Amino acid sequence: MDRIFLSPPDVGPVERQYLLDAFDSGWIAPTGPDLDAFEQEVAQRIGWSGAVGLTTATAGLHLALRELGVGPGDDVFVSSFTFVAAVNTVTYCGGRPVLIDSDASSWNMDPDLLECALSEAATNGRLPSAVVVVDLFGQCADYDRITALCAEFEVPVLEDAAESMGSTYRGRPAGTLGDIGVFSFNGNKVMTTSGGGMLVVDDVEVAERIRFLATQAREPADHYEHTTVGFNYRLSNLLAAVGRGQLTRLDELAKQRCEINRAYRRAFDRVEGLHFMPVPEWSGWNGWLTCVYFDDASRRDAVRAAMAEANIESRALWKPMHLQPLYADVPVYERGVSTSLFETGLCLPSGSGLTDAQLDRVISTFCAADS
Repeated sequence: MDRIFLSPPDVGPVERQYLLDAFDSGWIAPTGPDLDAFEQEVAQRIGWSGAVGLTTATAGLHLALRELGVGPGDDVFVSSFTFVAAVNTVTYCGGRPVLIDSDASSWNMDPDLLECALSEAATNGRLPSAVVVVDLFGQCADYDRITALCAEFEVPVLEDAAESMGSTYRGRPAGTLGDIGVFSFNGNKVMTTSGGGMLVVDDVEVAERIRFLATQAREPADHYEHTTVGFNYRLSNLLAAVGRGQLTRLDELAKQRCEINRAYRRAFDRVEGLHFMPVPEWSGWNGWLTCVYFDDASRRDAVRAAMAEANIESRALWKPMHLQPLYADVPVYERGVSTSLFETGLCLPSGSGLTDAQLDRVISTFCAADS
């Protein structure tokens, strides 16, 4: 029986043609016209002036934190309910993560807990150098409240939009909701370049400075001249070509994932004790992953085991960073929301290429295991 994956890439003739055109152009070297064009097209889509294509979103987070001035000994407030990269990059800079739990209404950073953490930090004379807000499972956080709080305490906001390309918050594009944004184009995202990411900022000079650091900080000379430590973080021209093709299909890909979510909701409408990730009225969600949680954790475990037996990939929700051995000793502001979601939640197959037959197989397996 063929395996059904959680969120596989959805690529076809459009992306293939972009890639072949780039290949035939002779620009096989790391940078080239497709990378320039991809950056311009992403910037145009979100309405910001600067975009820098990078090898990963992790590279983008690292460079963004450096640009925001994070250095050894600095505190950085970060969403706890997330993939580890958002927190690891703080440690790359020598900073100390301070973890903020989620709220129940969006599963993203809890503004009330953030306010508490900022107030205590101000009292202690130890305000963070930045706040990193993660857009979880493709849904933006409540940025009006978060950015207002951060402005009050004069703390910059880095939007980790790795999962939210194509999403909106009150009609504004994901990636543009803080001072700097970072997208991921990993193979499991709504749109992909196979592997890659992009940093976005509404300042051309800042974008140029980050691009300089991402290319080993090579000075403009006819030999290799370096006065600053840089990084080998630039996206390749060929992968950028794939991204250009995907970008033309982004709305279509997101729409299909949302349709899959609606199909799951219809199928499980009368299942007692089962809940879907909430989507607030201000959220223009991109449908990246359909996530559910159970009142009883044992039901989640039974469904997950049945899925594995049927060769269907499913996955527990993110394990919060404050539960990870790596970050067990860092400060955390939490109310148990993300801990409970980790213990009871499940991600279901959500790829935009999921066929009706595959969707039926997932639903029937789920229902048989949870009957």
